[in-house]
Amino acid sequence: MHYALWAVQVLLAGLFLLAGGTKFSIAPQELTAQSSLPAWFLYFIGLAELAGALGLLLPGLLGIRPGLTPLAAAGLLLIMIGATVTTAREMGLATALLPFVTGLLTAFVAYGRWKLAPLASQRRR
Repeated sequence: MHYALWAVQVLLAGLFLLAGGTKFSIAPQELTAQSSLPAWFLYFIGLAELAGALGLLLPGLLGIRPGLTPLAAAGLLLIMIGATVTTAREMGLATALLPFVTGLLTAFVAYGRWKLAPLASQRRR
């Protein structure tokens, strides 16, 4: 379980680093043309995605505050719930499948690192 969680964490961190970084590399007019949300909110979401991506990896890699990993995954889950609802409303249910699946994966990491294979227990072995 430990290795499966790490694999999902690395994939999700890459996805959220890319998504968050993209929000900062696009001009505000272009960013808001793709969504009905204001630019400042999309920048906030991008910052939260970048912080969440770091929270998925750094506590486990550095062994500092490993309890932050399930919290980072839970925060990203909240973002993905909002993304699923917004995407379904604006683009349809079929398009909302990607944020929905990403949300399921973040829920898996949050629960897995909280109950199934906490990082703190891995350090004690």
